[in-house]
Amino acid sequence: MDTYTLLAICALLGLGALLYTSVGHAGASAYIAIMALFSLAPATIRPAALVLNIMVASFTSWRFIRAGQFDGRRLLPFLIGSLPLAFIGGRITLPGATYRPLIGIVLLIAGVRLLWPRPMKRQDEITTPPPAAGVASGAAIGLLSGLTGTGGGIFLSPLLIMAGWSSARMASGIAAVFILANSIAGLAGNLSSVGHLPPELPWFMVSVAIGAVIGTSLGVTRLPAHRLLQALGVVLLVAAGKLILT
Repeated sequence: MDTYTLLAICALLGLGALLYTSVGHAGASAYIAIMALFSLAPATIRPAALVLNIMVASFTSWRFIRAGQFDGRRLLPFLIGSLPLAFIGGRITLPGATYRPLIGIVLLIAGVRLLWPRPMKRQDEITTPPPAAGVASGAAIGLLSGLTGTGGGIFLSPLLIMAGWSSARMASGIAAVFILANSIAGLAGNLSSVGHLPPELPWFMVSVAIGAVIGTSLGVTRLPAHRLLQALGVVLLVAAGKLILT
């Protein structure tokens, strides 16, 4: 990889981390989109995205928990369902012809969500998620996160908000911890994949760390970031189209 390509990837990864962590996400879907756009091998993309996710989600979780924007009781049923399935999904290696459109669909959903980030429920209608529904939806998200190398937060936080199970701010903290746990489970399910980590990974890690510091500062102080997230949604839609149609 030449220097200019490395700098471009690092800059985009840092921007992705900044935007995602401002709303409690770790950025795996953005990292996947960026690495896919620069034609990194699928065997490299998934473990690299998980490693970056674990590092960023650890810091993001700490920031949101410290700010009091986390509810472990609401998270528990989703984790019970997701962790075993994330581990199983991490053990499955999909062929490129399957992996690319699957990732494309994940990015398509993520992009649409980022272009429509408004809460769907009034914030005075918050209810506790039914345990069975939490476990079932957590299992589905966990399997998808393990298969694709994402933490699943891009699906969990809109579910929490649209179902009226959490406020938008609290959903960010819940999603951060959910992403951390699922990313660890997904990587543990396929430890052999770490042999495919790119040599440029330390530079990637520095870039997303800088982005996470800035992004979480924006998130916990409630500075608006929805316009930036909508712009990122467009990028994800472009990447999704590239993966699905090629």
